[in-house]
Amino acid sequence: MKLAILSRAPHAYSTQRLRAAAIDRGHDVKVLNTLRFAIDLTAEEPDLLYRGKLLSDYDAVLPRIGNSITYYGTAVVRQFEQMDVYTPNTATGITNSRDKLRANQILSRHHIGMPATTFVNSRADVRGAIDRVGGAPVVIKLLEGTQGIGVILAPEAKVAESIVETLHSTKQNVLIQSFISESRGKDIRALVVGDRVVAAMRRSASGDEFRSNVHRGGTVEKVTLTPEYEEAAVRSAQIMGLRVAGVDMLEGNEGPLVMEVNSSPGLEGIERATGLDVAGAIIDFIGNQVAFPEIDVRQRLSVSTGYGVAELLVHTNADLVGKTIKESGLWDRDITVLTLHRGASVIPNPRSGVTLQASDRLLCFGKLEEMRSMIPDRRKRRSKVRKLPKDAVTEQS
Repeated sequence: MKLAILSRAPHAYSTQRLRAAAIDRGHDVKVLNTLRFAIDLTAEEPDLLYRGKLLSDYDAVLPRIGNSITYYGTAVVRQFEQMDVYTPNTATGITNSRDKLRANQILSRHHIGMPATTFVNSRADVRGAIDRVGGAPVVIKLLEGTQGIGVILAPEAKVAESIVETLHSTKQNVLIQSFISESRGKDIRALVVGDRVVAAMRRSASGDEFRSNVHRGGTVEKVTLTPEYEEAAVRSAQIMGLRVAGVDMLEGNEGPLVMEVNSSPGLEGIERATGLDVAGAIIDFIGNQVAFPEIDVRQRLSVSTGYGVAELLVHTNADLVGKTIKESGLWDRDITVLTLHRGASVIPNPRSGVTLQASDRLLCFGKLEEMRSMIPDRRKRRSKVRKLPKDAVTEQS
């Protein structure tokens, strides 16, 4: 295959390892500076220019987009997607993972274990937010921080309030998270490729430092994950829309707690800690996917007038409960179930004999009007109507 690696650091360890792994497997690979692309929207077909010249054809692109160029970098990746060039990490996935608040919002909806987190804007709400995550000590995180920068441990509530107030005064948005004491100074980085964890390491902080990032002097060691931790890592990456990702987790008393999903994970630390060819696993995955690339289903299926993709919740009292998909009448209403979500389980392309249960979530494609009609009306609050006085009120002149 012909592969483009989008990177502004061609001599970085990760870029060099990916390039070498592709060459070793006989692929044609180029490292291209993300900022040297120009997006061409004037032609009939979407296209890209590189260094002022029309870009040649590529089978796949592997984005290594830095935080500082997220907006432009994801625009370039999105253009590759419009050109039907396979990418393991979509522009949407990269954007979702870069915003810590957005990532937490998305993961929490899918019942991924995470440290208790709050987000507030008003000074008056800070103390309540600290109480909701379990009280001090708390961890305060800048939404745009990387490599441990912008992560502060506040030992007392008053200190936390002062820090948040100071950061807010500089127009910084912050998250307030519970401090997981049992995992102090340690976390796990799982490297997810496709639907499996290909390598994992435990990172330990140096001295009194509570941040375990290697860039801050932390040490690493190989670790074998339990199925619970592997499932949390893979699900988190897939929910974010990433097929290659580094998932950082804390070891909580109740199980894995996902901290972050990184769309451009570094390979140096994890390859040296584990002795595994992680770069090779990434290249092999991309090569296998090129023949059958994943596409943006919502975008492709929403182009037909009146048709689209929607998620239906099977409510407790719904007529669908206890019926099979075949008996549900969905097909008669021109609705096809693509995926069934049941708790933490996902059933892709469910068979007609699958019996529906309360709280099932059905990802469906079909007539939008039919699907809208299946959503129950929301209960409206009863408005408080003041009784009219017995005697009419006369106007005062």
